[in-house]
Amino acid sequence: MEKEKPIILVTNDDGPQAGGIKALLEVVRPLGEVYAVIPAEGQSGMSHAITVRKPIFIEREIHRKDFHYYEVSGTPVDCVKLAIHTLLPRRPDLILSGINHGSNASVNVIYSGTMGAALEGAINRIPSVGFSINSFSPDADFTDAAVIAGMITRQVLENPGMICLNVNIPAVPGDQIKGIQICRQTAGYWSEDFEPVEPQNGKPGYLLTGVFHNAEPETPGTDEWALRQGYVAIVPVHPDFTSHEEIEPLARWNLEEMFFELKTVLTRYKR
Repeated sequence: MEKEKPIILVTNDDGPQAGGIKALLEVVRPLGEVYAVIPAEGQSGMSHAITVRKPIFIEREIHRKDFHYYEVSGTPVDCVKLAIHTLLPRRPDLILSGINHGSNASVNVIYSGTMGAALEGAINRIPSVGFSINSFSPDADFTDAAVIAGMITRQVLENPGMICLNVNIPAVPGDQIKGIQICRQTAGYWSEDFEPVEPQNGKPGYLLTGVFHNAEPETPGTDEWALRQGYVAIVPVHPDFTSHEEIEPLARWNLEEMFFELKTVLTRYKR
């Protein structure tokens, strides 16, 4: 009996016209039955946003042998949720997001719609990978990045497990990439500003700008360091935001005294 082809769900946050999604689909289509469920418009910076209090619409769909394409009026996470619960014939074996136009290394993983979609897959216990290229150039070439994405996709399919990967790829020709490194997320932050823009209908407006600050620029083993050195950076991530090292210090709080004070205050209010 012929082995069932894996179902691969592909999405992004840059929309259907982005070069990254086109390049990614080209390399993964031979690997299984592919469902592309993509935001109809760009959704960069949407993180884990979902659409509530209004319906999500299928704006366009195309069906071919082993390939199904949908454009959806929602966020990247909406696309994953709708695909898993409505559009796909069964749970996907793998979720791929990207290839994003711009790095999602360091703290950027929190803001990223690309990684929001991948983490939604992890929440549903589906192996998921977010791919990004370290370039915002409108002329960015995704060819070599797509080859790397295809290699990593095959590795994940051949070594199934509950993983979610944040993959960032240097924006250099493939023959200049030094290798692939398993990394941790770089400690860093954004200093932000809001530039005034021309008022509309008398309403003041502001445009968010910012500068990223790398808190450990010379630290090997971090994703930002690996990218700058010319390596593909792979960071395993998960949706558990627990700060495990803070549990023990918090356990030293006098919780009994706090609870007694709370009951005293609440009793006083009820009188």
